[in-house]
Amino acid sequence: MIKAALRYLRANLCVLPAVRAEKRPAVPRWKQFQHALPSEEQLAAWCQRADALCLVCGAVSGNLEMLDFDLGGEAFDAWYAKVRESDATLPDRLVIEQSPSGGWHVVYRCREPVCGNLKLAQRIEWAAGPDEVTIAGKTYKPRQDAQGRWHVVLTMIETRGEGGLFLCAPTPGYEPVQGDLADLPVLSPAERETLLEAAWSLNEYWPDVVNGTASKSNGNGNSRPGDDFNARGDVRVILQRHGWTLARSAGSDGNEHWRRPGKTSGTSATLKDGVFYCFTTNGAPFEPNQAYSPFAVYALLEHGGDYAAAASALRAQGFGGDSGVTQLSGILDHEPEQESGLDDPGPIPEEMLRVPGFVSEVMDVCLATAPYPNQAMAFGGALALQAFLAGRRVRDPGDNRTNIYLLGLAHSAVGKDWIRKLNAQIVHHIGMASCLGDRMASGEGIQEALNIHPAMLFQTDEIDGLLQSITKAKDARHESIMNTLLTLYSASNSIFPMRPKAGRPNPGVINQPHLVLFGTAIPNHYYEALSERMLTNGFFARMIILEASRRSAGQEPGVLEVPPRVLETAKWWADFRPGHGNLENWHPVPAVVEHTEEARRLLVENRREAEAEYAKAEARNDPVATTVWGRVSEQVRKLALIYAVSENHRQPRIHGRAVQWAAQLVMHQSRRMLFMASQHVADNPFHALCLKLIKKLREAPDHTLSHSVLLKRMKIDAKSFSAIIETLCQQGEIEIVSTPRAGWPMRGYRLTGGDPRKGG
Repeated sequence: MIKAALRYLRANLCVLPAVRAEKRPAVPRWKQFQHALPSEEQLAAWCQRADALCLVCGAVSGNLEMLDFDLGGEAFDAWYAKVRESDATLPDRLVIEQSPSGGWHVVYRCREPVCGNLKLAQRIEWAAGPDEVTIAGKTYKPRQDAQGRWHVVLTMIETRGEGGLFLCAPTPGYEPVQGDLADLPVLSPAERETLLEAAWSLNEYWPDVVNGTASKSNGNGNSRPGDDFNARGDVRVILQRHGWTLARSAGSDGNEHWRRPGKTSGTSATLKDGVFYCFTTNGAPFEPNQAYSPFAVYALLEHGGDYAAAASALRAQGFGGDSGVTQLSGILDHEPEQESGLDDPGPIPEEMLRVPGFVSEVMDVCLATAPYPNQAMAFGGALALQAFLAGRRVRDPGDNRTNIYLLGLAHSAVGKDWIRKLNAQIVHHIGMASCLGDRMASGEGIQEALNIHPAMLFQTDEIDGLLQSITKAKDARHESIMNTLLTLYSASNSIFPMRPKAGRPNPGVINQPHLVLFGTAIPNHYYEALSERMLTNGFFARMIILEASRRSAGQEPGVLEVPPRVLETAKWWADFRPGHGNLENWHPVPAVVEHTEEARRLLVENRREAEAEYAKAEARNDPVATTVWGRVSEQVRKLALIYAVSENHRQPRIHGRAVQWAAQLVMHQSRRMLFMASQHVADNPFHALCLKLIKKLREAPDHTLSHSVLLKRMKIDAKSFSAIIETLCQQGEIEIVSTPRAGWPMRGYRLTGGDPRKGG
């Protein structure tokens, strides 16, 4: 045991002695070894009497992952054949050992981090009743399905990944069959996905189908739009529109096999009887190992998970009525593209970046003491603080809350951190410092933080780095951040069911979760970090983006002393707890802040204006613009509510001036967001390179560069460079120029098509 353990350790595997019967490490406080290797001396001492060894998976062992084939390895042969079919050499490179139960371990490392444990393939075993049953040596407690049938769900294949572990040879009963654990293959992410997808394709059990809220009936006895779409809609064109491709038509089992965007081989999901079952961890916005109805697929892909908006759009297309004929052209067919007419309105004018009362008072403290005062940063931070303090305490008549996602864009050394320090000091003074967050390591981490403190303010710098991680993530950890942020935003006036974990009690729900996000980033880095999926899944539309002007003249920084009036207002909010229960067990019933008649009229006008813009975007088949314009009315109502409680926290009322300000700001920033996205965000990697080349020319003197200089600055191979040049020339974006010189003329490229300063 000692010899084997030291051999594994020297191969940079985290190995520990184990309690064989309980399949756990035989050392105290072993969790620390999820992040650090033991020393050889520690390991030798521990293994003196050890009769079993285990390996800790994940980053600590070089991105170690294991596929566990249970139930006597009944699915192993079928899985092995599918892997061999996709990659003839891959199975021979894997390390394989047999377990005491007759199952199999398939072990490897990956070049990139692996996610936590996953259940890949399951099946149902029917039972006669509620009495325990024994299958393949394990005891199970049956449960009932919706039809009252007793059954158990059996796991055939699962992974041990980040945070997991498994027993291994030379533990008695674990016999090496192929390869050596001390000499593991290192797979590419694509090769790893081949292994996982082969396992996912063998799954025979689907959890409850996600359907969403299919909207209310129209009162005439007609079906709801979502229900009608489930019965008559076809999601195939919608899937294809969003980059999914049909990998294999339905066979004898009725399953169509679909491949996720960005992948050229293999299977990522199945479609059968209208139910779309996603099993890949890279299929966002779909969760892995989850089934979706046609309406849920439509709502997630076309409306960012906004089921109410999806139902309204479907009703407009003829679903949910009493007609037997459905007009599908508006949602399923591609219309000819029309010009978007995007003009650059510029950053939000500074005169808009003021709200009377508490927000302005906090801003004034920041601007008076910051080494480099910046109004956009001060405004964003102060607005976020007010939104956080009012969380779970107020709402408008439409049940809109003050949870907002704010982003301040500014270059380095402009003063992005000063307002965060001021907010932290204010929150600390009123005893709510534990409600502050600064980093989002995972979606589960955000949920757990809100479970402790249901209202939180996250102040995150360099949020573009987080977005890059989400865009490029190969595991579920970063993807879960995006899904959590999207869901929490819409759950502020409801409950948020926490994600259950295997083997643990039901974690329950969060009542009216209130997350306010104030992120900061460098402008170009932020827009370039966005992916097309982020633009259409609702994340982009939820952000209120404030762009800082040039760095102001410096001033001697002052001591951050918060005025008593600011602290008094903040403390009032901390103590204001509408609802019932005591301080420890508060059940909030937020106070309603009423509209004036003028405010109500202006809100209706704004909603109609946004709907008109939405219709234009829909007519030109612009999913980014429809997503942005679809959120405008909600954003205006949230900001008008924040304006009202900042202006008068004791007796707030939403007046016409609050709506006018909110509507003006949101309409301006929506147009700015769409323009900036069009300049920076690529539809695909090739488009990204085209945008990069245009940017290089835009930044050059006379918007012209020689062939050799431009090729060097692009940092790509000559073949790809030629393809980009040819495409942009055909599109009229650039032109080829020749400069006379001794010998051969010098070839170069010049930007064309309008004023380069406006991105033309």
